[in-house]
Amino acid sequence: MELIQSFSVDHTKIIPGIFLSREDHVGGDTVTTYDIRLKKPNREPVIDVAAMHSLEHIIATFLRNDPDWKDEVIYWGPMGCLTGFYLILKGSRKPADIYDLILRAFRSVDDADEVPGAAPVNCGHYLMHNLGMAKWYAAEFAAYLEANSGRPEIFEYPKTERLITDDGQHFYDS
Repeated sequence: MELIQSFSVDHTKIIPGIFLSREDHVGGDTVTTYDIRLKKPNREPVIDVAAMHSLEHIIATFLRNDPDWKDEVIYWGPMGCLTGFYLILKGSRKPADIYDLILRAFRSVDDADEVPGAAPVNCGHYLMHNLGMAKWYAAEFAAYLEANSGRPEIFEYPKTERLITDDGQHFYDS
């Protein structure tokens, strides 16, 4: 079975940032999935589950209420590995083009007095939230984005050279 695109990226080299994961064409429309990576996979501790859940609620609410972007947002949700989020938007933009949106979204977490939708009627596990830790992770990522905004590597997946010998053997980066 062929690996899906997001599993084909060398996770030993990914750093935090905003990456283009994939573009799909649905009907006549383009839908773009972005990898919003907060942690270095397999090298840093993952995001606390309750904080991740709170970040999901707060930032999804922010994105779906932003007057300039709400009609473009299709999905915001956590990665199963707990190192980041996926954002799916209508249209095709470079990761750097959504930098301000992502920065504002993570900065907005600091203003939250409560987690939106954290009630039994709104949430499948309403007790599993941690607003304090969500604020900490959001501030950490926002500061990282600001400190590294001029570095192209926070907007491009790491390049991996795959050497193939004359007889078809594959050799990967060492």
